[in-house]
Amino acid sequence: MFPLLFACKSKTETSKHEPPNVIVILVDDAGYADFGFMGSNDLQTPHIDALAKSGVVFTDAHVSATVCAPSRAGLITGKYQQRFGFEANGTGGIGLSDDVVTIADIFKKNGYNTYALGKWHLGEDASDHPNNRGFDEFYGFLVGSRSYFPLENPSKEQMLQHNGKRVVFEGYMTDVLGDQSVKYIQESSDKPFFMYLAYNAVHTPMHAKHEDLEKFSNHPRKELAAMTWSLDENIGKLIKKLETLGKRDNTLIYFLSDNGGAHNNQSSTGSLKGWKGNKFEGGHRVPFVISWPKMIEGDKTFDGLSSSLDIFATSLSASKIEKPETLELDGENLLPYLKGEKLGNPHESLFWRKLEESAVRMGDSKLIQLEGYGSVLYDLVSDLGETNDISDSNQVQLKEMLLEYKNWENTIMSPLWGEARDWMDVTYHIHKQLMQNKEPDYKDIWSPAFKNRDKRD
Repeated sequence: MFPLLFACKSKTETSKHEPPNVIVILVDDAGYADFGFMGSNDLQTPHIDALAKSGVVFTDAHVSATVCAPSRAGLITGKYQQRFGFEANGTGGIGLSDDVVTIADIFKKNGYNTYALGKWHLGEDASDHPNNRGFDEFYGFLVGSRSYFPLENPSKEQMLQHNGKRVVFEGYMTDVLGDQSVKYIQESSDKPFFMYLAYNAVHTPMHAKHEDLEKFSNHPRKELAAMTWSLDENIGKLIKKLETLGKRDNTLIYFLSDNGGAHNNQSSTGSLKGWKGNKFEGGHRVPFVISWPKMIEGDKTFDGLSSSLDIFATSLSASKIEKPETLELDGENLLPYLKGEKLGNPHESLFWRKLEESAVRMGDSKLIQLEGYGSVLYDLVSDLGETNDISDSNQVQLKEMLLEYKNWENTIMSPLWGEARDWMDVTYHIHKQLMQNKEPDYKDIWSPAFKNRDKRD
């Protein structure tokens, strides 16, 4: 049941369409419960909380993958990344397919300035460089992880760069990216812009500024608290600049994490089971906010089943950009739900697959499968923590969901690259243990328990 909570603002200024600015703030490996607006009592996020209060908080939002690279591929293309073989983590030396259209491609063709900042992780070849994937400006780095502080001799992939040229910086990466985001807003002048602001915080390594570590010196999650504080400061800096320039009301802002919190960055998934890399809710259910003060009432929540795939379609609709006939998207336009024009779930089903592990969501039911082992079925209304497997007593529902998943699987392609066998063994072990409601013996390849195992279990 979804009550009518939202309304389009009927201000006279909205009668004449002014193209909104669009900002996607994507944070990295953040825990589901690690922001004040998501219930955190120990991490301080005042600016992010204010952003959430100004908009709509989605309580049942998901990303299309539980690890960084494929999740980003789904977001930036608006379609399941398995449709173009981008299924495993990393980029396989291939990256985005040459014929894949990005959200930046569309906005650029429709007169927007387009900016990408921070972590790319969608390919390292020239054809995959952000400047060749629709972005006028790229200020960031190509790899999935790097130091937050300057490197003496970084590789081409690790270096902070501006449109391919190395940037030698001082200070802390989160601050550097925040400052540049403010600069781009200033430079955009009266032309609308699309900004993909992909912070690497709070991904490992757990680097923070000395003064922030001092601020949280007695905190049980000191490093994460300090990193999150800096992230929040810089998002606040961005919003303040928008307000100063009179652009805030007509800027559509998304805030979300690329996947669930990681096991090694002190993050918390709260009551959710699992974490980054597995198909339980803690791996793909993420904090998700949409704020557009000019058009959408704030201080609301939305409970419908939604996805990061929806960002593409929603942004086109908000900007009144017609979707090209040849462009197929898996995401839905969320605006009718936020304006009260539609009720219910934007998606009846969502799907996940990475090599040997897969899942499907239909309504309130969730199926998780492990190749060569079996499957489990949960009712998320009564069992959000995914501990009570109801597959034996719900065989009709199980078969229906298996068929739904199979039909979806028939529409995608085989992955164009895989992952190292050791990492696949770790992931397999974690899924199997969690399916049995057991604590995994190991969570990465560096664990002594993993190194001393007799065989794949």
